[in-house]
Amino acid sequence: MGNLLRGAAVIGQSGGPTAVINQSLAGYVEEATRHSGIITRVLGMLHGVQGMLEEKLVDLAAESRDTLEGVARTPAAALGSVRKKPSAAECHRLVELFRRHDIRYFFYIGGNDSAETAQLVESLTRESGHEMRCFHVPKTIDNDLRVTDHCPGYGSAARFVAHAFQGDDRDNRSLPGVKINVVMGRHAGWLAAAGTLGRRSEEDGPHLVYLPERVFEPAAFLADVAEVNRRLGRCLVAVSEGIHDAADTPFLQVYAERTGSALAGQKDSHGNVQLSGTGALGDALASLVTAELAIRRVRSDTFGYLQRSFPADVSPVDAREAREVGRAAVRAAVSGEHASGSIAIRRVAGPAYGAETFVTPLDTVARVTRSMPDEYLAGANGVAPAFRDYALPLAGGIEPMVDLQRVPATAAVKA
Repeated sequence: MGNLLRGAAVIGQSGGPTAVINQSLAGYVEEATRHSGIITRVLGMLHGVQGMLEEKLVDLAAESRDTLEGVARTPAAALGSVRKKPSAAECHRLVELFRRHDIRYFFYIGGNDSAETAQLVESLTRESGHEMRCFHVPKTIDNDLRVTDHCPGYGSAARFVAHAFQGDDRDNRSLPGVKINVVMGRHAGWLAAAGTLGRRSEEDGPHLVYLPERVFEPAAFLADVAEVNRRLGRCLVAVSEGIHDAADTPFLQVYAERTGSALAGQKDSHGNVQLSGTGALGDALASLVTAELAIRRVRSDTFGYLQRSFPADVSPVDAREAREVGRAAVRAAVSGEHASGSIAIRRVAGPAYGAETFVTPLDTVARVTRSMPDEYLAGANGVAPAFRDYALPLAGGIEPMVDLQRVPATAAVKA
């Protein structure tokens, strides 16, 4: 047990929401209220550090248990989210506000950018002499945080993607053609790869999977689609939004510039080329197939934001672990054993899936993302069985589809 630090605690939510992000919030409130002798107030920031700067704080201890449990089952950020890196001047104001509200515990739910913000807050408060404990609580459907085995939020999004591809595969069987689905994942292909979790054999789609971990070659893509369509009479494709050429230029940008399309000028709020949010990438790939291959029925869909906060497809494993990382962050903070850190998850050896939490330094998680390892990839357009072993427990298991036996009927015999 380290030194005890008495004062208020505050939590915020940052970045893209998930279906289970509020489980972590509920876990924080649940654990923080158990330490009333140390944590004097249990606060929440509306819209992350922006809300802190504007002193938009709420008393989470005033919420009833029934309300908190209902919120825990509700997707997206109950406190409101934000994408913001505080400026130098704003950082100094944050320290001033922490002093004013006697905040000694800072928790931030988010991805690697949120870990960087927590690291920044920890550094500034330490330099100013205002002792605080600063902890990052992990979440991201992209599953691209370093150190941790997996990220809360991923399992539920993976479950949604797996089910969506199962349904689309049945649709594609019913009315054959080429179908292309674009899935989130600018730098890593964890989510698009999850489209394979409901497959029973090579006849089930997605038949082709293109991820940012591999260079995307349009000519090879067309040859792959043509071969699968020739062999099966149809082709279902999973594509990460971040597919790129050998120079790391997004395919959509290359395609738009080559064809003179206005798509090349569309940028997101961070100045990045807009990839999946507009449906443009799926349209570009479908147009390429239509123009180059003699295939009449070609369609595309973009899952977009739908996969982030879908309430009807939450993985029970994901929900349980999201609650636990919220609790674990508070336990680590009040113990005094760590001045700061990020909560990570590791698997426990055994015949069945199991996991536990631990604390890793903030600088091991902040900024840099994690790609899928080669052992989970199969060539330029596939996913290895090792990925299925890794991801299926996180998604809570995917029930396989069932086909008719289609037993030929014999002619009726007249009496």
